[in-house]
Amino acid sequence: MYVILTFLGIIALRLIDVSIGALRIQYLVRGRRGLAGVLGFFESLTWVIAAALVLSDLNEWYKVVAYAGGFGLGTALGGYLDALIASGQVFLRVMAPFDSPSVAAELRSRGFAATTLNAEGFEGDVRLTLIAIPRRRQPEVIKIIKEINPASFVTVDDVSANRAAAMSASRLRK
Repeated sequence: MYVILTFLGIIALRLIDVSIGALRIQYLVRGRRGLAGVLGFFESLTWVIAAALVLSDLNEWYKVVAYAGGFGLGTALGGYLDALIASGQVFLRVMAPFDSPSVAAELRSRGFAATTLNAEGFEGDVRLTLIAIPRRRQPEVIKIIKEINPASFVTVDDVSANRAAAMSASRLRK
């Protein structure tokens, strides 16, 4: 019974520590340093406990297997939690032939800000639509885009957005 509880305990600790680590990195990249710091504390605390259990006797092979298994499961769980939380902003670029349906008007009618630029691509003129949205709304926006223009090509990037107060040009010159 001790072996089973130790095995499951190490897996659980690694699952927690690696999942927290994945979230910590995402929050750090998105500029949420305070939250990343708190998560880092709990990540390292659970890691130390798990490592101590494993390193107490390296002859017990099941501890090493549990440690590695917990790492793999924690990586998967961390990615799943990050997608579930879906915090932050993403920036979408929609590229489509100029003579194909534009997605901008429909996106604007649904409350999304969309900027359209005319550009030149490898095979001729294209329409480039730029959209910055909350990450959790990405599936909804991509669905709208594909319904309107299935031939469009969409790229998505994570962004850290800073809102700057607009200043008049006369004030900038002073």
